[in-house]
Amino acid sequence: MYIPKPFQIDDWNEIVSFVERHAAINLVTVGPDGVPLATLLPAVWDTRNVTDGHFGTLVTHMSKGNEQWKSISRGQVGLAIVQGAQAYISPTNYEKKLTDHKVVPTWNYQKVHLTGTLEVSEDREALRRIVSDLTDFHEKDRAQPWAAAESDPEYFEAQLGGILAITMSVTKVEAAYKLSQNRSEQDQQAIAQDLLRSKKLEEQEIAKIMSRPIQS
Repeated sequence: MYIPKPFQIDDWNEIVSFVERHAAINLVTVGPDGVPLATLLPAVWDTRNVTDGHFGTLVTHMSKGNEQWKSISRGQVGLAIVQGAQAYISPTNYEKKLTDHKVVPTWNYQKVHLTGTLEVSEDREALRRIVSDLTDFHEKDRAQPWAAAESDPEYFEAQLGGILAITMSVTKVEAAYKLSQNRSEQDQQAIAQDLLRSKKLEEQEIAKIMSRPIQS
């Protein structure tokens, strides 16, 4: 990923928290024919066992009806893109629009890229664990969380038969938050106020993020 220095995020806890908050990936792979393939998938990043060169394990599952998994060979490198909020930034927010007019539009965003080697498995025990872990993760903040164990056993097993487990051994982590850090404080405040007035919830979210201190 191309990351200009002002937008580079290296704080490990911030990166892990970002992936946990968004909890979905675009899994990108390249087939034998050289054609790229991508699927949006729910995922959990297990960072309990991190060592030099190994940044935990990303786990997800994919429908057997999705042709992408057939092109994934054991050990093949894949890319998981975790996308956060994003917003168009108008030059009307810049002080220099009234002086030298050297201003242009830009785009603010947050994203994390996880790169690693992939493995596809039909192991039922692994699938049960992945589905249960994903369910528990998303249900944990509900007043009455639902558990996979509550599902009809025969129905649950039949559903497992239609999916495959995909794990990524993460070997590279990249994070970028482009939040106008390269602009003056006055420009940043003007941008945040402009986005807060937007009718787009995502642009309002970027404004709120810009008002919080971010550890790079």
